[in-house]
Amino acid sequence: MSAGEKKSGLAASQEGGLGKAERDKPWLFRTYAGHSTAAASNALYRKNLEKGQTGLSVAFDLPTQTGYDSDHVLAKGEVGKVGVPISHLGDMQTLLEGIPLDRMNTSMTINATAPWLLALYIAAAEKQGVAREALTGTTQNDIMKEYLSRGTYIFPPQASLKLTSDVIAFTYRELPRWNPTNVCSYHLQEAGATPVQELAYALAIAIAVLDSVKEGGQVPEADFPKVVGRISFFVNAGLRFVTELCKMRAFVDLWDEICRERYGVEEEKYRRFRYGVQVNSLGLTEQQPENNVYRILLETLAVTLSKKARARAVQLPAWNEALGLPRPWDQQWSLRLQQILAYETDLLEYGDLFDGSPVVEAKVEELKAAAREELGRIDTMGGAVAAVENAYMKERLVESNAKRLAAIEAGGQVVVGVNAFTGTEPSPLSTGEGQILTIDAAVESAQVKSLQAWREGRDSAAAEAALAELERVAREGGNIMEPSIACAHAGVTTGEWGDCLRRVFGEFRAPTGVGRAVGRSGAAAETLEQVREQVAELSVRLGRRLKMLVGKPGLDGHSNGAEQIAVRARDCGFEVVYEGIRLTPQQIANAALEEGVHVVGLSILSGSHLPLVKEVLRLLAEEGLSDIPVVVGGIIPPEDAADLKAAGVAAVYTPKDFDLTAIMGGIVEIVGAGAKEAA
Repeated sequence: MSAGEKKSGLAASQEGGLGKAERDKPWLFRTYAGHSTAAASNALYRKNLEKGQTGLSVAFDLPTQTGYDSDHVLAKGEVGKVGVPISHLGDMQTLLEGIPLDRMNTSMTINATAPWLLALYIAAAEKQGVAREALTGTTQNDIMKEYLSRGTYIFPPQASLKLTSDVIAFTYRELPRWNPTNVCSYHLQEAGATPVQELAYALAIAIAVLDSVKEGGQVPEADFPKVVGRISFFVNAGLRFVTELCKMRAFVDLWDEICRERYGVEEEKYRRFRYGVQVNSLGLTEQQPENNVYRILLETLAVTLSKKARARAVQLPAWNEALGLPRPWDQQWSLRLQQILAYETDLLEYGDLFDGSPVVEAKVEELKAAAREELGRIDTMGGAVAAVENAYMKERLVESNAKRLAAIEAGGQVVVGVNAFTGTEPSPLSTGEGQILTIDAAVESAQVKSLQAWREGRDSAAAEAALAELERVAREGGNIMEPSIACAHAGVTTGEWGDCLRRVFGEFRAPTGVGRAVGRSGAAAETLEQVREQVAELSVRLGRRLKMLVGKPGLDGHSNGAEQIAVRARDCGFEVVYEGIRLTPQQIANAALEEGVHVVGLSILSGSHLPLVKEVLRLLAEEGLSDIPVVVGGIIPPEDAADLKAAGVAAVYTPKDFDLTAIMGGIVEIVGAGAKEAA
């Protein structure tokens, strides 16, 4: 058969329904990136775009996400660690230098300060001469899930919803191609959500956002369907491949149902479930990390194989994120996975592969029914805001995560390389120097100096006037977007914008979900009982119950690990002090003194463990508490662990230490050894 005959045969088969002549366009290829400085991040973005990335996904550092300048006390050790510091318009312009914003689709992972970062982005575009209506992209702007998972909230829920509504009302008029809110189930799964909880809680949050917009009166009734049509989602996909694929199809059906029945949206295009995805980082392992490549691929298939529920944009974690910050090469590897799937396979040449499958249809209906039931329960409480304030959703997430961890500990949930098939050869990919990207400590001091120079060089009177107008508008209940853009052009800083709105709305501390969460599981009952006996014996020797302070110093809001340690410590018989996230080292030292604890456990996942832990140790010594052992948990490289132990830390735990009961037993031994020495 000739080449021409082969081509004709292919065309005939496509016309006969086996395929189709036109390939679908691939989804947006993104890499979640940003670190050190705006200039370094800009260089990384431009390299990634040259490699075939088709959209930006900006990671901001924790001070930027929580509304602090780089020289704030809470920013110490956090600047440039988990993202790029953006303190003012100059930083934003540097970040985007050479990137044509009228042709770029930019996603910004930002929530509490989303109005401000969008204002800076608009101001930077205007400096480029780009009209607002030309801008395309997404602000995450889902503050509700921050109370449940990532912890980068600032203001109380109702005030936060008002700011979210301001962004939505502003963008539908001024930035019609912008997605103003990206409702995130991704972080709910990272916090332990089951597929049903992920469906129900994300949809409950979307309902709360749309109800807030509707009640706020900033959008005419006739335009409301357009607003609904701009709501997008950011989801997660785990390793239970069939369930995750069915979950995405359930999302599509349920969202269409909500849009039609609750909001009366008639146009199909405004009811589409539009979502981007980063696949699961929770399941990435420190042990045999090369296995993570296969995990990431399988998770990606769950959100791309079904055309009906295919993601609009995909960003993949790097294989070594359980070890630390990935290098550009590691990010390139994840990008290449997407490109091979989109361009080398025939995935985009066919319709939906799962329509009519009885297995898929049955699982989708099962998930939808359970999600509707949970949505009804939340609705009865008064909606997502009430379920945040009364800690219902947070407690359920803590419980689900506890069950997941207990199953891994007991071997009921197999994790290859962790609790099964643990024999391994040394990996050439994860040995030696330079296996992860590290941030130079000098970055923080340079950023602080640059920030101070910016403040000195601006027109202070113009900045003060712009802030005064922002405060006036916020107090009067007006839309804060135009005043925020004016602040951006006037040289106002992120911390000044945040402080201004803190004066208006106040600050909020979300429930931890630890107090009433059910953590005990029969999966490891025997070992748990042994540790309980050890705790009881030591408590007798100490003269009172063994008491542990679990602390989260700095701005790291990823509290899942700290919560599980607190729950397991309580189940083992400890008295536990856990006050949640975002504490200064001084507050932790004060709590250790006032509570009379026997051990301090610090959880830090932002990479700021060295300066923050050493500061806690110094302050404990100043209070005469240097005899209290300190243990630390987080994503901590071996060389940093050695440094911490040399500084006086009693033990360091990393993701490889998945047996929480064993950790508790180790802590009992540490405190017991100190008690013997004291005796």
